[in-house]
Amino acid sequence: MENFKKEKVTARKLMSRLAALALAAALVLGLVGCDTSSALPGGSADLIPNPAASQTVPADGQDAAFQMHFIDVGQALSVLVECDGQFMLYDGGNVDDGSLVVSYLQSQGVEQLEYVFCSHAHEDHVGGLAAALAYFPAYHVYSPVTEASTKCFKDFVKYTQQQNLQVEVPTVGTQWALGSATVTMLGPVAQYEETNDTSIVLRIDYGATSFLLTGDMEADAERDLVASGANLKVDVLQVGHHGSSTSTSYVFLNAVLPKMGIISCGVNNKYGHPHEETLSILRDAGVDVYRTDLLGTITVSSDGQNYTVATEHYATDAELNPTDPAASSTAQQAYIGNVNSKKFHLPSCPNLPAEKNQILFSSYDEAVAAGYSPCATCIK
Repeated sequence: MENFKKEKVTARKLMSRLAALALAAALVLGLVGCDTSSALPGGSADLIPNPAASQTVPADGQDAAFQMHFIDVGQALSVLVECDGQFMLYDGGNVDDGSLVVSYLQSQGVEQLEYVFCSHAHEDHVGGLAAALAYFPAYHVYSPVTEASTKCFKDFVKYTQQQNLQVEVPTVGTQWALGSATVTMLGPVAQYEETNDTSIVLRIDYGATSFLLTGDMEADAERDLVASGANLKVDVLQVGHHGSSTSTSYVFLNAVLPKMGIISCGVNNKYGHPHEETLSILRDAGVDVYRTDLLGTITVSSDGQNYTVATEHYATDAELNPTDPAASSTAQQAYIGNVNSKKFHLPSCPNLPAEKNQILFSSYDEAVAAGYSPCATCIK
């Protein structure tokens, strides 16, 4: 197994790279979208202890050395990983997401990137990386291929080279240190014609907590990865291909057994992601679903034993996974709140407040989120 260490950058090399970055920053606004079909193969917060028990914590109450940010880039993927003040970027969304990704990284105090990963050569993953490389010095840049026919991938290569770097193709088993976290490349374990299956799969371990980034890996590559004997069991899974039914097969999910599945997808996207089949599989496996289309940017923080999840927006369990029968039945039940007592009731309750003091909630979770508590008489 090969271990990579961050290379030391000489003053001359650093000045050259910074000069290139300044030029790149001036040019980055000229980046345009691309057709990916010709790519060449190659606010809520939950404390989720590991392995059990949970309680609510404030969204701004995180003080952990490790954080993973699933940036809300719509129907795309971009993940920023931080450990002990070092940063790694896995995908950058579409070309049009470049400025958003750069702004988000700046807001998190990023000054340089230890590693930049392009999971695979589709625009919704590689597109925004050119902008990130135009603004932030990087030590290593990785991709499953070094060439693709699309402009967005060519721009990714161009801005890598303007830092006097080359796009590197890593091998399975390679490990990288990110602060005190360990990043391990698990896949792809074979050659694939389908570009999605070429996605670089990374396992990240920080203390007793673990995470898996899968890009758009689909069922064929998933089965090969399971058959390879790789250590796939983790706490948090980035659900493949934006929740498409072509990914997250039963055999793969059974090997991973995550507590949480995070889906990066766009609001009312034309693909219908996440698909009902995928949500059903996640439901059957008891996986808690988090989605950027409903929750915005999702941040997972770890102290090495427990991890917290903070989101920009709130959504009920029934909204996050409408295939859950228990959640759906709860969501379909209306509740009537008392604006004075802050209690909420079933419509059949004998203790309903006067009509002028009533407020209607469409779900149990909505009432609780509004600060109401259930009536002890009608809700057991």
